[in-house]
Amino acid sequence: MKYINTWDLESIFPGGTNSAELQTKIKAVEEDIHAYQALLNEWEIHTASTVDHLKKLLSKREGIGKGLGQSATFVQMWHDAYMNDEHANVVMGQIMKLYSEMQKLSNSFTKKLVEITDEEWNQLLNDSELQVTAFKLNEIRDQGKRLLSEEEEKLIADLNNDGLAAWSRLYDTTVSIMTIPFTDKEGKTTELSVGQAMNRMYADPDPDVRKQIFENWEAAWTKYAPIFADTINHLDGYRITLQKAHQRENHLEEPLEYNRMSKETLDAMWGAVANNKQPFIDFLNQKAKMLGMEKLGWQDVDAPVAVGDAKPTRFTYDEACDFIIKNFATFGSTLADFSEHALKNRWVEAEDRPNKRPGGYCTSLPEFEESRIFMTFTGSTSDASTLAHELGHAFHSYVMKDLPSLNRGYAMNVAETASTFAETIIGNATIKNAKNDAEKISLLNVKLENATAMFLNIHSRFLFEDAFYQEREKGIVSEKRLNELMEQAQKEAYCDSLSSYHPHFWCSKLHFFIDSVPFYNFPYTFGYLFSLGIYAKYLEQPEGFEEKYIALLRDTGSMKVEELAAKHLGVDLTKSDFWEAGIKLAAKDAEEFIQLTEKAGIN
Repeated sequence: MKYINTWDLESIFPGGTNSAELQTKIKAVEEDIHAYQALLNEWEIHTASTVDHLKKLLSKREGIGKGLGQSATFVQMWHDAYMNDEHANVVMGQIMKLYSEMQKLSNSFTKKLVEITDEEWNQLLNDSELQVTAFKLNEIRDQGKRLLSEEEEKLIADLNNDGLAAWSRLYDTTVSIMTIPFTDKEGKTTELSVGQAMNRMYADPDPDVRKQIFENWEAAWTKYAPIFADTINHLDGYRITLQKAHQRENHLEEPLEYNRMSKETLDAMWGAVANNKQPFIDFLNQKAKMLGMEKLGWQDVDAPVAVGDAKPTRFTYDEACDFIIKNFATFGSTLADFSEHALKNRWVEAEDRPNKRPGGYCTSLPEFEESRIFMTFTGSTSDASTLAHELGHAFHSYVMKDLPSLNRGYAMNVAETASTFAETIIGNATIKNAKNDAEKISLLNVKLENATAMFLNIHSRFLFEDAFYQEREKGIVSEKRLNELMEQAQKEAYCDSLSSYHPHFWCSKLHFFIDSVPFYNFPYTFGYLFSLGIYAKYLEQPEGFEEKYIALLRDTGSMKVEELAAKHLGVDLTKSDFWEAGIKLAAKDAEEFIQLTEKAGIN
């Protein structure tokens, strides 16, 4: 079948960022915010009309949220597809100003909820409509108990632009002007952007190229490290100050609360990972043999491998779409039918052309109750996996679209559930369809890169960040000490199996400098393993599993992860068993990789 590989943006707001309809929408949202503010000011909480007034406020909030989301998503989509449109930043500035106003009003709303007595609150939640969203309402109220005075919270919101957010933007700005030199075999030196250098450093088949870029990469981050040391110290120092002001006991309390999980679950997950690394260390050692090395260097971990003259599998966009739909159907018709609908109706921007931003994502158009996917498709199996991954995200939103908005807000750790599950289906199908062992080895290597990232690389990030926060509590942490903490974390996470490490990784990894979410990294490993654990349950009893899977996804926004797993999977996330089941699935890939390479004469 033929599929159009570009978005239909005109059906959202005709005219791009200069759209008159977009400006009309922004103006309407602004008026709704003023109406919401008036309604909030009129709310007398200790009266018989409190329930009805709260319902009106929630309805108005939902409408504003959808309007802002629709507008912001459209502008971001347009900018990412056409990066030379300077007007996009102007319009996004209008929208962000409204978001800021709404954030201040949201704090006022939350403070009102906190003022309601426990007895009044319990009576209020007896209302049948409010019972449906009780989990989220209780969550908002409980978190609101940490808030400072309304005036102080408004001040924090205003200062954030020149505080937490400003330090994050400083990182982005500095990285944008950095270049990494690369000299080719003819002696010509080219200045690569950070993104270009990173892609080539990890993916180039020539070990000398990888080594040269890595050395220059480390040197570049060393040069700018004093700026990044200041940035990370002040970014997280600012965050620690806020956490203390909001009565948080330690640096993990906020990210755990955000991800609706307990410290016991986090410890069980990392404990299972730490105790089951050997298959993946064996994989890295076998890969080193394939590449003619005693040990892999940091830059070699994700290097491509090839046996003989095996050619990698390639897809046209149409072939990839058909392949995904066909293999999704082996799991369930709902996933397959949804994906076909999304692909036919131009929900995906995948064209390989200049003037697009790199990367991929799935985003939401809340007024349409639809998703949109951004990526660049070049024909590799990795691109097919990315498309499946993002369709998984879109499916997650799709199965929740009839729920109240408050119940659709799932946390970052479970956000990767459906995407990883979908990617696993396609990854397994790609390997199953490999033409020969040589191709299968290459495909297994790509799949295992993801596993080693989750179990080794991200574990090192967590170990580093945990240690850094503990030292930052006592004062500024020097660049030298940051390097020491990073290298110690990498050696522990990789079981000291590499020949070289990346001490300035804390500089080069954007995730440490994102202002919106503290400890941005561990939710990836959670989501990956949670999804693999679900996949293991599916393999045990595939008949009718799609219905159970959809029921689980629908509850991701309205309960803690421990309750979610107990209800739908009958497992205890604070125990290691569930996590180990997922790890064992990935370990089978490592074992098969080693068996196939030994069969091919690599010992």
